[in-house]
Amino acid sequence: MAADAVQTPGAVGLTSAEVARRRAAGQGNETASGAGRSVQEIVRANVVTRINGILLVLWLIVMSTGYVIDGVFGLMILANSGIGIFQELRAKRTLDRLSILGQVRPRVRRDGTVSDVAQQEVVRGDVIELGRGDQVVVDGEVVDESDLEVDESLLTGESDPVTKERGDPLLSGSFVVAGRGAMVATRVGSQAHAAQLTREASRFTLVRSDLRDGINQILKIVTYLMGPVAALTILNQLFRTDEGWQDSVRRMVAALVPMVPEGLVLLTSVAFFVGVVRLGRRQCLVQELPAIEGLARVDIVCTDKTGTLTENGMRLRTVTPLDGTDTAWTKRALAAVASADEDLNASAAAIVAGLPAAPRWRTTGVAPFSSARKWSGASYEDTDGGPRDLVLGASDVLLPPGSPVRNEAERLGAEGLRVLLFGSTRAAVDAADAPGAVTPLALVVLEQRVRPDARATMAYFADQGVAVKVVSGDNALSVGAVARAVGLDGRTAPLDARDLPPDEPALGDVVERTSAFGRVTPAQKRTMVGSLQRRGHTVAMTGDGVNDVLALKDADIGVAMGSGSPAARSVAQLVLLDDAFATLPSVVAEGRRVIGNIERVATLFLAKTCYSLVLATVVAVAGLSYPLLPRHLTIVGWFTIGVPAFVLSLAPDASRARPGFVRRVLRVSAPTGVVIGLSAFATYLLVRVPRPSEAELEQSGTAVLVTMIVLALWLLAIVARPLLPWKIGLLVAMVAAYVVLFSVPISREFFALDLSQPGQLLTGLVVAGVGIVLLELTWWVESRLGEDDDHPRRTLVGLPAMTSRGRRAR
Repeated sequence: MAADAVQTPGAVGLTSAEVARRRAAGQGNETASGAGRSVQEIVRANVVTRINGILLVLWLIVMSTGYVIDGVFGLMILANSGIGIFQELRAKRTLDRLSILGQVRPRVRRDGTVSDVAQQEVVRGDVIELGRGDQVVVDGEVVDESDLEVDESLLTGESDPVTKERGDPLLSGSFVVAGRGAMVATRVGSQAHAAQLTREASRFTLVRSDLRDGINQILKIVTYLMGPVAALTILNQLFRTDEGWQDSVRRMVAALVPMVPEGLVLLTSVAFFVGVVRLGRRQCLVQELPAIEGLARVDIVCTDKTGTLTENGMRLRTVTPLDGTDTAWTKRALAAVASADEDLNASAAAIVAGLPAAPRWRTTGVAPFSSARKWSGASYEDTDGGPRDLVLGASDVLLPPGSPVRNEAERLGAEGLRVLLFGSTRAAVDAADAPGAVTPLALVVLEQRVRPDARATMAYFADQGVAVKVVSGDNALSVGAVARAVGLDGRTAPLDARDLPPDEPALGDVVERTSAFGRVTPAQKRTMVGSLQRRGHTVAMTGDGVNDVLALKDADIGVAMGSGSPAARSVAQLVLLDDAFATLPSVVAEGRRVIGNIERVATLFLAKTCYSLVLATVVAVAGLSYPLLPRHLTIVGWFTIGVPAFVLSLAPDASRARPGFVRRVLRVSAPTGVVIGLSAFATYLLVRVPRPSEAELEQSGTAVLVTMIVLALWLLAIVARPLLPWKIGLLVAMVAAYVVLFSVPISREFFALDLSQPGQLLTGLVVAGVGIVLLELTWWVESRLGEDDDHPRRTLVGLPAMTSRGRRAR
């Protein structure tokens, strides 16, 4: 057979030599590997930015004047790029390491054995084995099958499983929901039908988010405003003042540089990446960056029961024969049916482990378990004198309402136990109309332990105002029992999803007020998530099985368990690699911390932009020389915005994020910026002298700088509220830094600070005192008129903060 030929049905797999030749010939699946952008892409994305472009132009203008010291703000270009590159490379290393743990690993036949390989190691012609829950990672053709059913909903949108026979095509991106089989890879790498889907599902991406869109919108507004203000400032400095062109250019640049919120984009990236790294340390793999933002807005968590609230493993408790059925034969037959499906689910595995070895009866038909029908079965040539067509599944699916056996199963299920019916049918289990009428033979009782951390997790969500809904395919009474065991609000009874109304708005009403649902099909999980989203909720969905995939994909945030099916992991934005449901509170808290702090520090950056615009405009309109130098604005930004903003961006913040980021931030930063800008101009008018010399302009500029620094520090104190001890320490450190700058002769000379006129400095402090009153008044009015009065930062000095739930913080 030629080295590049595709194997024929029945092939046993490639040899190692054939694999090596095909990989050398470029027939590998390399496009499936890689998490995140390349190093070159990271460097380019952090260097070539709008902010860096504006700063570079202004820096070159200042350099042309020969005043190198005034170009110190150019260091922000290096800081913006360097810190962003460092943080993203650090996050990339973390994600690359974690993605190896969470990666789908197909099973291939090579050299006569079956082994797990990485996705990128699959080559054209490989024979890949498939079992329930496996994701199809390349395109191929079925060469072996046993009741193989495949869900292609991620590709076609159709949720009904498709039965596959030998010779049928399989597309990457689909996944197995029932049965077993094998396929031969025919198209790999970029040639595969859903290569992009598979690649994007396992990589770290910087895709669209409301927060980033809002920041970009702010930057566009600033850029548009800078144009006319820059033109007015240039005309004023060059034609309405007596300064030379070098001094005019320096002061023009000094007016423009602080308008650029240079650190906002940097801190946003840093906050995101720190969040990713922190979650990585908790064994939480973030597959899409906006998941951090989405977590902050989650107000409903829909969770599966088995494997999420309960531990993965189950234990066989009892097998109770019915109507005089022989106990020994029942257990042997039950073991046979449970093991008939080669791909055992958790229930079947517990039954097989708890019973003696199954008899070697010859099967004539097998119906593998699927989440849609909720039963499995096998037909035999002979069963030692017993029924030959046997089924195992949910009693409320296999028996009619009112059946005494069904009632007993539901009674046991209400105790939190999983109860299955073992019965016989009159027709083959693989017949089109199976199972038909079922004769009960035994009740099989399984028990599973509730995760010890589940109750604490539920308590956290309740305290944070996040509703939790248990959505399971198990019996509704059993689901309700588990929900009660973990402390979920039980004001409404658990609901059987078969009784859900089909259409809105009735469906949405029921889903909103009910906490526990049983017998939910995969399609219904998806419908319920969509119904909640249409009512304005931000929904997180957790799950581990193929029956959760549709809902995971449609939820705002999909959270998969690391030990769950590859299909579930591939579509989720977050993967809990250690299967710890208790990780969710820290995941939600991290998202809230990131978004809340970005909004908090954005106020500082945009207030600086506003007061710089105001001061530059009024000075130009008045026909005066701009009082400050570029180096002055540099030290204002250092200790009132740069350093404290970075520290505040890492602080705890549990308030849930809401839409309207741009509106809220501008509503706060614009009026405070106007107050600071007009206060600085008032100081300038009070201390300036007509036709000032360079020394006199430096003296008046120092007084203006004092006013601006005091008010900027006060704004920092307002934004940092409530003033916890560590925040007070931060404020004291920033004040101390300015005391040092103004006290040390070398720094005074370097930054052109002239303290020889105490009267002017006192004037600057008095104006700053008036400005503080106006800032507090502005903040008080904003807190009364704003939509988010419960935000912890919106409090006056001496008043306690409000928590996210409206209680006074102690």
